[in-house]
Amino acid sequence: MKRLSLTTRLSLLFMLAVTAVLLLAGLMFQQFSQHHFLQQDRQTLEEKRQATQRILAEFKGVEQFDQFKPQLRALLGAHRDITAIILDGAGNVLFAEPGPVELPERLRGMDDGEIWQWQEHGHLFRGLTARAGADVAGQGQPLTLMLVLDVTAHTHFFAAITRWFWIGLVLSALLSGGLGWLVARSGLEPLRQVTRVAASISATSLKERIPLTSVPHELQQLVVSFNAMLARLDDAFMRLSNFSADIAHELRTPLSNLLTQTEVVLSRPRHSEDYQETLYTNLDDLKHMSRMIDDMLFLAKADNGLIMPERQLVALEAVVGKLFEYYRLLADERGIQLRLHGQGSVRGDLLMLHRAIANLLSNALRYTPQGQTITVSIRQNESGTQLSVANPGPVIPAEHLEQLFERFYRGDPARREGSSINAGLGLAITRSIVIAHQGEIHCTSADGVTTFSLVFAASRLSG
Repeated sequence: MKRLSLTTRLSLLFMLAVTAVLLLAGLMFQQFSQHHFLQQDRQTLEEKRQATQRILAEFKGVEQFDQFKPQLRALLGAHRDITAIILDGAGNVLFAEPGPVELPERLRGMDDGEIWQWQEHGHLFRGLTARAGADVAGQGQPLTLMLVLDVTAHTHFFAAITRWFWIGLVLSALLSGGLGWLVARSGLEPLRQVTRVAASISATSLKERIPLTSVPHELQQLVVSFNAMLARLDDAFMRLSNFSADIAHELRTPLSNLLTQTEVVLSRPRHSEDYQETLYTNLDDLKHMSRMIDDMLFLAKADNGLIMPERQLVALEAVVGKLFEYYRLLADERGIQLRLHGQGSVRGDLLMLHRAIANLLSNALRYTPQGQTITVSIRQNESGTQLSVANPGPVIPAEHLEQLFERFYRGDPARREGSSINAGLGLAITRSIVIAHQGEIHCTSADGVTTFSLVFAASRLSG
């Protein structure tokens, strides 16, 4: 089944809302009008009743009734729609003006002053029964006054009003539906603009944005979110493009070396020692390329949330101690001292944490001047565990600190990671490992000391 468009839905909702309001207003008007006419009829009947009772206040017997008829005719004859019937105590008709009306017997016994309705032969009557005077000759039984008001005109009025109301309601519903469609179409123009921009987006137009000047307040958050999405896509595409260029550059160097050395060796016959030396040289380049591919696969898994670290208790000081033993020979050759302060534990993957800390130590050794000291500090408290690796060396500009963890970072030549033995992925891998452990990593560089800090929340200490 085909779904209705948003414009059609809003138009229908607008039409239903207008129709409901008009219907409610019409019902209220009908109720008010009926109440108004009822009160008006009641007032007319009450006025005639009171006036008639005043005239008949001096009534003493049936033989005197003829003297009251002129006054009654003058009072009741002015209102053509009113019929007055006066009965004596025995139920005989003493007065009927403008003529006798056949009333149901049940109406004669109505309570004094009660308003009643009666319908006959297409006419609607509204009446009132009251007691007036006293027939002394008839043992003091009062006269019965029945005032009957023909309200058929009211019925015709309401029938006409109801007919025209329904006609007007249908026309109003159709008109409101058309106006609702125009209003909805105009109001949804910003959405169509978003759609047009989204349809025109390609890899070469990610910098296009939707202006907020003509966007309604209700849609501004949507447009802001859409523009932010375009900005993220643009940034991700640029990073992917740079990444592709960087990895192509990094792979081109060892491949060129392999190709050049192989061509030179094969250019003429050589001794077996020459071939063996070339193969060893090629092996180093192949190992470099293999490490780079492994690192890229690791980062790809991390980006897609496929890295699931184990949750075993890891003593960080033990990990650092083993790494110090591994890097001791390299550090001694350059006169660099390795120091460890503090201790702490975190629940995580031992091999991943070992790799992350190793990348920081390798990076520190690469840029620490000879004869200086690299310090690893571990602090643990109620809020969590922090491991910091500090080394002296050139200060990194503040604008490059966050970019240090990007792949193939090239912002600061003083700390350039890319080389024939390092692809510039170490810090990116370290960040991915820390994030997989729900931790944070940041770098500070001031006063000739650069410090990388790994922070793990206290929740990483529980099982």
